[in-house]
Amino acid sequence: MSESKRIKTALVSVYHKEGLDEIITKLYEEGVEFLSTGGTRQFIESLGYPCKAVEDLTTYPSILGGRVKTLHPKIFGGILCRRDLEQDIQQIEKYEIPEIDLVIVDLYPFEATVASGASEADIIEKIDIGGISLIRAAAKNYNDVIIVASQAQYKPLLDMLMEHGATSSLEERRWMAKEAFAVSSHYDSAIFNYFDAGEGSAFRCSVNSQKQLRYGENPHQKGYFYGNLDAMFDQIHGKEISYNNLLDINAAVDLIDEYEDLTFAILKHNNACGLASRSTVLDAWTDALAGDPVSAFGGVLITNGVIDKAAAEEINKIFFEVIIAPDYDVDALEILGQKKNRIILVRKEAKLPKKQFRALLNGVLVQDKDTNIETVADLRTVTDKAPTPEEVEDMLFANKIVKNSKSNAIVLAKGKQLLASGVGQTSRVDALKQAIEKAKSFGFDLHGAVMASDAFFPFPDCVEIADKEGITAVIQPGGSVKDDLTFAYCNEHGMAMVTTDIRHFKH
Repeated sequence: MSESKRIKTALVSVYHKEGLDEIITKLYEEGVEFLSTGGTRQFIESLGYPCKAVEDLTTYPSILGGRVKTLHPKIFGGILCRRDLEQDIQQIEKYEIPEIDLVIVDLYPFEATVASGASEADIIEKIDIGGISLIRAAAKNYNDVIIVASQAQYKPLLDMLMEHGATSSLEERRWMAKEAFAVSSHYDSAIFNYFDAGEGSAFRCSVNSQKQLRYGENPHQKGYFYGNLDAMFDQIHGKEISYNNLLDINAAVDLIDEYEDLTFAILKHNNACGLASRSTVLDAWTDALAGDPVSAFGGVLITNGVIDKAAAEEINKIFFEVIIAPDYDVDALEILGQKKNRIILVRKEAKLPKKQFRALLNGVLVQDKDTNIETVADLRTVTDKAPTPEEVEDMLFANKIVKNSKSNAIVLAKGKQLLASGVGQTSRVDALKQAIEKAKSFGFDLHGAVMASDAFFPFPDCVEIADKEGITAVIQPGGSVKDDLTFAYCNEHGMAMVTTDIRHFKH
């Protein structure tokens, strides 16, 4: 089995022609003959090079509105013929089938057509038949044939041609085949998911653009990110983003997207350790940092406001890993960019997935993303005392934080500022005690504060503790069999409580 194979005949039939001219020119210079269809044939001839029509080889015209062009034994025989198998060679000679050594083909833009909101009839016509068959055939016979299955592979092919002319190694052909099967499997996954229409009858998720990370959660673990970070962020400064950075960045984006007011948040290990909504970025930063200036060290910072020089000067006083904002003033960037490794991201408008999944046991868990954001209309007062407008505002503020905190979670807030939170505890009482101790350690007065819980109170013990600390209003999902006892305690001690009937239970 010969490693090196020479390209004598190329079948070219593509939707995307940008960048193809250099390849065609180089192939022609190397003595390669062309075989093509319709628009691609016209393109090749417009460059001044001869090109044989597929119809002349098959003796069949393009039929059924272009649905059938290349589906013919003389095409697929030329691709699938095993050059080292005498029986195959005898058959292609008998039926006058030319060997095809290079196939350059791409697929109709199915995903783009779906995303455009086109009619089902238009979408169905973008399900490629001939193209996908050519890709599979050429990739299967990579021992003898080179397959270029997308515009993304034009450059690797051109580099190969420039390096050693119209020849290829087995290693190169096998790599191209692997890339081709990535294209075909992604395409079929997109088609299946369109027909499945969200029913979840099978798990098919295909994401291109692999990015290898320095390592995973720990240095001994490999880590990868599949997706297009460039569509979400412009990284304008700093070191390479790590696996753990990405976990925190994801948590930060989920959290900040809960807020319409100008808000600044500080996160550590996926949980908010400081957050405040204010009229300026500087004030929001100052009050967010006050929530836990110790945990802020090495954290991830995010805001939905433009960072100016005044805010940057204060932010620059602490060590942090990542900062994210929709924009920065020029003089703010000069300040923040003083630390070489500090990651500075500009967030862009990008559509986020509506599903979440994670590998576990011998399968995959999938769920809808929790996009519900409670408003005043979702609150049900369950006590004699109704909360004041200020308390309602703070409860909704705190509820957004507790939704994005690891359970068991309790959040204490006042004046649209996170005073403290207790997260990831095995009991809700421990979470509350942790939050109270933290708030006191940083000098916060809890009188008049509100408390948010991500799940119901199975006993009245948490509201009893909160009451003794001066907390006046509570928001929780409700639904415990002992809700009446909890409500009764609040009534007896003049506390206001609202329920949402929606849990935001997060591990």
